[in-house]
Amino acid sequence: MTPIADSQLLAALNWRYATKKFDSSKKIPAAIWSTLEQALVLAPSSFGLEPWKFVVVTDPAVKQKLTAASWNQTQPADCSHLVVFAFKKDLGPADVDKLISRTVATRGGPASTLDGYKGMMLQSLAGAKAAGYLDTWQSRQVYIALGQFMTAAALLGVDTCPMEGIVPAQYDELLGLAGTPYTTLCACPAGYRAADDKYATAPKVRFPAGEVIKHV
Repeated sequence: MTPIADSQLLAALNWRYATKKFDSSKKIPAAIWSTLEQALVLAPSSFGLEPWKFVVVTDPAVKQKLTAASWNQTQPADCSHLVVFAFKKDLGPADVDKLISRTVATRGGPASTLDGYKGMMLQSLAGAKAAGYLDTWQSRQVYIALGQFMTAAALLGVDTCPMEGIVPAQYDELLGLAGTPYTTLCACPAGYRAADDKYATAPKVRFPAGEVIKHV
């Protein structure tokens, strides 16, 4: 792999902003969207358990309904693709077994060589559940995927807008997640900014590096 230039990365991150108004006439090309879906698939997670589901919404009627469940913010309706980030509740032994099976299928070798790793995962999940923060821990993994998705999109010239200003229960109902192990955490519209979105050219507001980065 040939690394991109540091200037290219910083240019993409400075170009990116939380897009307030999308151009509904512009759609993300299929090849670019396929790459962004792979960026989601390749996102890292604790132990590699991937406690998530990414629901991609392109149906205009569904997007319109989700707009009403987003305090009437227009991004879900106007974007090209809407990604809804859901996390899996109450992770347990079955999820660990699924990962072990997938690892063996991918890398080969007997499952017994992963017994130590399996035990570590089971102990961690059980401890988190007993302490009452299992779902909180797993939901945090989803934000790793969200960050990777947004950075990948910026590098490909695709606009995004992370959204927590939604009604998760309504999203779950509209997307068929209600009654399943998964529940909506946040959403991220993706597409291309409208020419008249004033926030596209507004200076980026950030605290100085010296205030947020500490070297020891």
